[in-house]
Amino acid sequence: MSRVLWFVAGAGAGVYGLTKARRAAEALTPEGLADRLAGLSVGLHLFREEVRAGMDEKETELRDRLAVALHGNTSTAGREIEAPGLDSTDQPMREGND
Repeated sequence: MSRVLWFVAGAGAGVYGLTKARRAAEALTPEGLADRLAGLSVGLHLFREEVRAGMDEKETELRDRLAVALHGNTSTAGREIEAPGLDSTDQPMREGND
């Protein structure tokens, strides 16, 4: 019984090792590398979309919380603000004796 157990364990380890080696060799072929790069590209594209959606969601949340409309756009609050330190010509205001 003990010999059969060790034979099955050895055969299983051999099959596992052969499968891993075949997958590693396939990954290093030009087609395998192209597939990996395509997958990486798709992953980066999805990540960028998720970050953009999060940024838009957070900006909307902050604008709702502060009741601020986009520059030149009026919302239900009807309140418009400009960036601090900018005058109507969008040039930084200087403080001091210039």
